[in-house]
Amino acid sequence: MFELILLLLLGMFSGFMAGLLGVGGGLIIVPALLYLLAGSVEQSILMQTAVGTALAAIVFTSLSSVWAHHRHGAIYWHYFIKLTPSILLGAFSGAMIAQYLSFDFLRIFFAIFEIVVALIMWFGISASGHVDNLSRWTWVATGYVIGFISAIVGIGGGTMTTPFLTYNKVAVKNAIATSAATGLPIAMAGSMGFIMAGWHTNTENSLGFVHIEALLSIALMSVIFAPFGAKVAHSIDGGQLKKLFALLLAVLSMVVLSF
Repeated sequence: MFELILLLLLGMFSGFMAGLLGVGGGLIIVPALLYLLAGSVEQSILMQTAVGTALAAIVFTSLSSVWAHHRHGAIYWHYFIKLTPSILLGAFSGAMIAQYLSFDFLRIFFAIFEIVVALIMWFGISASGHVDNLSRWTWVATGYVIGFISAIVGIGGGTMTTPFLTYNKVAVKNAIATSAATGLPIAMAGSMGFIMAGWHTNTENSLGFVHIEALLSIALMSVIFAPFGAKVAHSIDGGQLKKLFALLLAVLSMVVLSF
């Protein structure tokens, strides 16, 4: 019962932060699941299960978050369309490759990735040009990398899509909203890949590398609380959002490294 309560609280917090920062919640869900599932999942597949479950939960979180941001008219759908095809390919291939990576490699890769993105967001590093001037192949390559890395570390892609768009002169609130939208195809392709990759590990409480009880608990609460996060995101200063985003990533990287 205590574990169930913690999973529901995790869903509340991750859903709110997904709406607020457009991160899909995986950056919060994965570190938490490493601790919550440690007693019921073998360590050899613990990281894969945490990542696969996070991606599956993000499918539901993204639907709620995207609708909330769309109602504010903040999503740039033309950027979403440019990124999505290669994001789908990258996310599926990343999920299939992740099954062969060790727990420690995934854990350290995840933490280093969060630290790098935190530094980019904190210092507000940006390009000299604008996103509309990027070539078609830049969009294709960027989408693939976002999808691939997102699937390996179990995130909705907001930690890369948001910095990518803000780096190329897109306002942070629109970048967050658009990132929330791109998180949906990442989560769909990535979670399907983890289900297929972990099919041989199925138990009565799992579907491939997706833990069913954790998924249902997190998804239920995150869907409810994501719209609240999106509402707050459109009422506070963009600079404050960037700093909050960076601090969250830095703290979570320390949590993963300490596991």
